[in-house]
Amino acid sequence: MAGRERLLLRQRMAGVLRVIPFRFQTATLSHPGARANNEDVRGHRDGCWVVADGLGGHGGGEVAAQLAVDSLLATVDPAAPLSAESLMQALTTATQAIHARQRTEPRLSGMRTTVVMLVSDGTQALWAHLGDSRLYGFRAGRIVVQTADHSVPQALVRAGELAPEAIRFHEDRNRLLRTLGDDKPLRPTLTETPWRLQAGDAFLLCTDGFWESVTEAEMEIALAKSADPAHWLALLERGLQRQARADQDNYSAIALFVESAGSAP
Repeated sequence: MAGRERLLLRQRMAGVLRVIPFRFQTATLSHPGARANNEDVRGHRDGCWVVADGLGGHGGGEVAAQLAVDSLLATVDPAAPLSAESLMQALTTATQAIHARQRTEPRLSGMRTTVVMLVSDGTQALWAHLGDSRLYGFRAGRIVVQTADHSVPQALVRAGELAPEAIRFHEDRNRLLRTLGDDKPLRPTLTETPWRLQAGDAFLLCTDGFWESVTEAEMEIALAKSADPAHWLALLERGLQRQARADQDNYSAIALFVESAGSAP
C-alpha cells in the first residue's frame, strides 16, 4: 500500500476523513522537436508530478533536469501533510544535488534547469515552479490557474510594458531570472494554501517548447473534446506540430484528470 493510501486509511479509521480521495488519470509526452538532443525530463509517481527543462552546454541541461526530477520524486513524501515548507525542502534537496554534481564535474558547472511540480494527497493539491515551465489548472473546462514565468518578458508584463500573450513571441523569451541549480538564492514560486480538488479538474504541466506553440484557448478547446488525458495531449501535440517552427525546441508535458472515487460509508 502506498504512503498516501496508508495515511488516508488511518484518517478514515480515526473518523477524520469521510470522503474517499480522488483518483488521477495521467498521460505524458516528450519530444526533441527539431533539436538533436532532448533536454526535457518528466516523471510522476503516487501523488507527485514533475516536468523539467534543462539548460547548459555539453549535455549538462539533460543531466540537471534528470537530477531535479529524480530528486523531487524521491524526496516528496505523499503521506506527509501538504505544505509549502515541504515543497521548499524538496526543491532545496534537488538544487543541492545539482550543485554537488557541478562541483565534481567541471564540464557541468553551468548546468541548470527549470522545474514545475504538482503534489497532491488525493483531496488537495499544491504546486511550485522555477523558470518558464508552466502549470495550468482547469475547472469546468476553463483555465483558473496559470503560473507566472520567472523570465524577462514576464517581468515586462508585471511592469505593464508587455501584453501577456506577447510573451510567446518576445525576443527575450528565453532569458530566465530564476532556475534550479544557478548560484542565486533559491526563490521558487509556491502555492501557500492547498487547492481543494473537485471531480473534473484537470492539470497540464509543460515546458516552454510546448506552451509557446499551444495557446490557452487551444488547451481549453482540446480539453472539451477529450475523454482522457492521453487524447488531450494527442490533440494538443497535433496542433503544436502544425505550428512548429524550423527550430522547434524540445517539448514535454504531463496531463492529468481528477476523477471522483465515491464516498466512504
